Amino acid sequence: MPFATQHVLQPYWDLAVAPVQADGLAAALELGIFEVLATPHTPAQLADTLALHAPHTTLLLELLWSMQVLERDTATAEADTQRYRCTAATLQYFCRNSVAFCGDAWLYRLHALRHFATQLSTLVREGGKAAPYSTANGVNWAVAAQQQIGQEQRAVTMRAALSVMQRVAPFADANTPLRLLDLGGGPGWVAIALAQAHAGLHGCVFDWPETVAVAAANIAHAQLTDRLETVGGDLDGDDIGNGYDLIWCSSVLHFVPDMAAALRKIHAALKPGGVFVCVQAEIAPAAVDAARVLPYYLPMRMLGRTVTRQGELAQLLRDTGWRQVEQYGASDFPMAPVQVLIART
Repeated sequence: MPFATQHVLQPYWDLAVAPVQADGLAAALELGIFEVLATPHTPAQLADTLALHAPHTTLLLELLWSMQVLERDTATAEADTQRYRCTAATLQYFCRNSVAFCGDAWLYRLHALRHFATQLSTLVREGGKAAPYSTANGVNWAVAAQQQIGQEQRAVTMRAALSVMQRVAPFADANTPLRLLDLGGGPGWVAIALAQAHAGLHGCVFDWPETVAVAAANIAHAQLTDRLETVGGDLDGDDIGNGYDLIWCSSVLHFVPDMAAALRKIHAALKPGGVFVCVQAEIAPAAVDAARVLPYYLPMRMLGRTVTRQGELAQLLRDTGWRQVEQYGASDFPMAPVQVLIART
């Protein structure tokens, strides 16, 4: 008679085995397995195509099947004679020829989080700041804009941003002229998506000078140079312009040294009645919800960055002169659930 409940240790055993699953996915990405499995192959056919070890290829494919990364035929029982193929989600996000490919972004997150995890005991014992996986400067942000941030914006953030903006009255009316600032916009894909969805929108992407060079190239490719421009600078010390109807800001305020000062600066850049849309992860009060955020943001917190507790950013907006602050949770942005805050001057 089977038991209906699992042992209390099962979640911790699952934690111990999770790196095997992560490395299985990483190996498939690095070996180019998913591109081949866009069409069904047996393990032997796949191994022959990519010059892999056939018996071990069989074992890896069965692991990926169990993770629901791959599908397989059910007509035969032997794993080495089954034909495997990508699931729809794998085709969309993990095949390099897809416009929504996120494989490099996922690998970056995996390696960055592991780099931090190796330091955790030392940091807790001795203090100090975590050694970053990459230095936060203009050159590295530009690389990120071309690769992991760019992939995540195209595959995930663009659609999520459009969903948020449907709740914002000035944007919902496609005939209303709007001046937008995409603050910390990286590769500029969010600004591009908003401009494509709203014919009356003109605007600017602000980020590090090296990063906005990537955004400028993407804007040119989208044939939107007559409506979108770029400005390079540092939010902490440089002018971000003024007279905006709408400012979009996603996961930027973690990096500013003085969040209240940044909010006052953003407030001053808007027209009267202008709208600030801020998408930012916060720490939820319930453990089960906080667990979806804390592992991703623990490295940032140990680098001295700020991750507010749920409700703190809304209160800070009110304290710095904003009105009509609306807040709700969203789970369709990259990595972790976020809080969406919509505030007016």
